[in-house]
Amino acid sequence: MNENRVALLGVVVEDADSVEKLNSLLHEYKDSIIGRMGLPYRQRGCSIISIVLDAPADAVSALSGKVGMLPGVTCKAIYSKMPHE
Repeated sequence: MNENRVALLGVVVEDADSVEKLNSLLHEYKDSIIGRMGLPYRQRGCSIISIVLDAPADAVSALSGKVGMLPGVTCKAIYSKMPHE
């Protein structure tokens, strides 16, 4: 059962040196990404990125894990309750 799910990745970037690798990872999943919004939070020296995907849960989990392993980057995924076609 590998049906697509709508998911949201919440990403906090605290190390600007990881941005290039983050963008490279997102490019690998470009066909699954519906949209993305990034907010620089200059007062705290970080950026917050929301990424909406329509992909199998395994792919969302894989991307979340890869992003979360980048230095100075935190990533969490939330999923819709129902699979979507």
